Amino acid sequence: MEPFRAMVIDQVDGKPKAGFRDLTLADLPDNEVLVKVAYSTLNYKDGLSISGKGRIARRFPMVAGADLSGTIIESRAEGFRPGDKVIVNGWGMSETEWGGYSHFQRVKASMLTRLPDAFTLQQAMVIGTAGYTAALCVAALEDWGMIKKGGAEVLVTGAAGGVGSVAVALLASRGYTVTAATGRPETHDYLAHLGATGFVDRASLAEKGGPLQKERWAGAVDSVGSTTLANVLAQTSYGGAVSACGLAGGFDLPGTVMPHILRGVTLIGVDSVMTPHEKRNRAWALLAESLDKAKLAAMTSVEPMDNLPALADAIMAGQTRGRVVIRIGGDE
Repeated sequence: MEPFRAMVIDQVDGKPKAGFRDLTLADLPDNEVLVKVAYSTLNYKDGLSISGKGRIARRFPMVAGADLSGTIIESRAEGFRPGDKVIVNGWGMSETEWGGYSHFQRVKASMLTRLPDAFTLQQAMVIGTAGYTAALCVAALEDWGMIKKGGAEVLVTGAAGGVGSVAVALLASRGYTVTAATGRPETHDYLAHLGATGFVDRASLAEKGGPLQKERWAGAVDSVGSTTLANVLAQTSYGGAVSACGLAGGFDLPGTVMPHILRGVTLIGVDSVMTPHEKRNRAWALLAESLDKAKLAAMTSVEPMDNLPALADAIMAGQTRGRVVIRIGGDE
């Protein structure tokens, strides 16, 4: 087989450095399942990795890309056969496991999720880790039981980003009243199309506020963290909950325990990297049941792998919108 391209992270002078490289099948890890990759995605973590602004890779060399969808070419694993269409989200890809920015990848069978019948390989990567994380956050809020269909507002921070876009669309399609926090007024029409009925300027949430503020949110999905998350917790109504899954604004939490012990507000941490298959399957089932395909298309842009360096800079600068799909092989 001819060599194929991949986006590889190396360590140069003690710092991670990304670049394209030609690989062969012999270069790939000795895992059970060989996948011909059709699509991957662009996540904030991918931006950190490729731009060199974050230390994502824990060993070198490392193929970047936290997601992939594709077709099995070879399998030594029981239950998976050539021709099966599969997806991988997380499981340490681009950190400890070689990732999806490669025309072929060998992955562990334990990392595979079968492509749901409701989605194509491209649609699965429109959703990707970001969308699947959004579904985990929505499921967590529903399990908590304080958000009501048609009831008090549910806030989504970072609303025009990957997690936020899917969270807005998913919550709205399931009947909740959604308010979107964004710093880009030009995205309001886009977010309204996805189902948001109210808007908050993200700057108002990024400023230090009181430990207890006016109660407003029945619940929230937060992908920003830091001061934004502290303010969201301080504004959440009695008994409400916030599912937190990101740290685009910082990994600190400059708040107090007052919302938790005086209003019974719950902070639910949501991890998507090592989530067990039972929760993954539930999240994908929720997406298949409730995510409007027209809204999914509206949040999608498809870019060639060659554009990854520029796209990494764009997502780090907050200049991307919705979900960016990376075309690797591109066939369904």
